[in-house]
Amino acid sequence: MAQSFQTNRSSADDRSLQELWSDMTAQASTLLRKEIELAKIETTEQLGRAGKAGAMFGVAGLAAFMALLLLSFAAAWGLAAVLPDGLAFLIVALVYLTVALVAVGKARKQAAEISLVPEQTVETLKEDVQWARALRK
Repeated sequence: MAQSFQTNRSSADDRSLQELWSDMTAQASTLLRKEIELAKIETTEQLGRAGKAGAMFGVAGLAAFMALLLLSFAAAWGLAAVLPDGLAFLIVALVYLTVALVAVGKARKQAAEISLVPEQTVETLKEDVQWARALRK
């Protein structure tokens, strides 16, 4: 009976504890490399989104500057026909300042949606830790 049991074992049963440990560490190493690769991809994606939000801040600033510089003179001179010069220029400046604040508000909203933490990688690492703990038990 003992001989028939030994002949029915698979080749995986014949591997030593050292071979099994070696396989497990190799697989863990591969898993870690894949997790790092995923973290890099996620971080690159988030940095791209951050770049776009930064570009929007730049566009908002440039638009606000150009608007204040060019249109404020034209509008202020138009208002100066019916109001004192100082008051006309002040009214125009306040209008364009409002436009700039709206643009900055939109850019801040986009920037707030950016997360530099690689969420998927953190989740899979937590799962890997749970899996490794389960193997130890």
